[in-house]
Amino acid sequence: MVQKILLTFLVTVVSLLHSQAQNMKFHTNKVIAHRGAWKAAPHPQNSLASLQQAIDMGCEGSEFDVWMTADGVLVANHDADHEGMMIEEATYAELLQKPLPNGEKLPTAEEYIKKGMTQHGTKLIFEIKPSQISKDRGQELATKSVELVKKLKSEKWIDYITFDYDIGLKVLELDPEANVAYLTGDKTPQELKDDGFFGFDYNIRTVKENPQWIEAAQKLGLTVNAWTVNEEEDMRWLLEKKVDFITTDEPEKLFSLIK
Repeated sequence: MVQKILLTFLVTVVSLLHSQAQNMKFHTNKVIAHRGAWKAAPHPQNSLASLQQAIDMGCEGSEFDVWMTADGVLVANHDADHEGMMIEEATYAELLQKPLPNGEKLPTAEEYIKKGMTQHGTKLIFEIKPSQISKDRGQELATKSVELVKKLKSEKWIDYITFDYDIGLKVLELDPEANVAYLTGDKTPQELKDDGFFGFDYNIRTVKENPQWIEAAQKLGLTVNAWTVNEEEDMRWLLEKKVDFITTDEPEKLFSLIK
């Protein structure tokens, strides 16, 4: 009798969790906060505070950059160095000796994702940075990134982006259902489609030089994003083109145009 009650309880819990996952309603307003919402507040870039600000604003996504330390810890930071210490050559313990300007410690990717998983409105745009040491290390970072996302069961929150095409291919090999967009700007929409990418996420200059790629991507069912779009003129142009996302340091400005 006890076993039957326990089994019924477990089935109910699993059903509720599945229902919750299926009913997630992430925002669809095109606004991707670049390194979190950090500029107006201000908060340190890639900090948990800048992520929370992006969430509070209701951004569709918050982008963050991930490197791997010398001892294999994935950390969120834009530059290759943290306060002069090269991330790939330092241990996480060494990096912790220098906190962020707001007093936060340098966040791990796991801490960043867990913070993002406390809500269901803002997606997490996980940029896997190319290794400056070796291609093999970049592949290891890609593998550890996907393993982390799977461990946390955070797949629904995560879209991946990268400048390293081989890293993107590795992510797709490990998780064929993952959303992966490419950043460098040297692949056509058809090439991306053929290799299983989710879409392109190109610099605004590249997109304006190749406006035909927008329509081509849309016809192929790929998403279109542009970075880093801070000028109102560029924002308006992209909105007129009905792109899917716009990555910006100034989400407040983009929200004002959309509204």
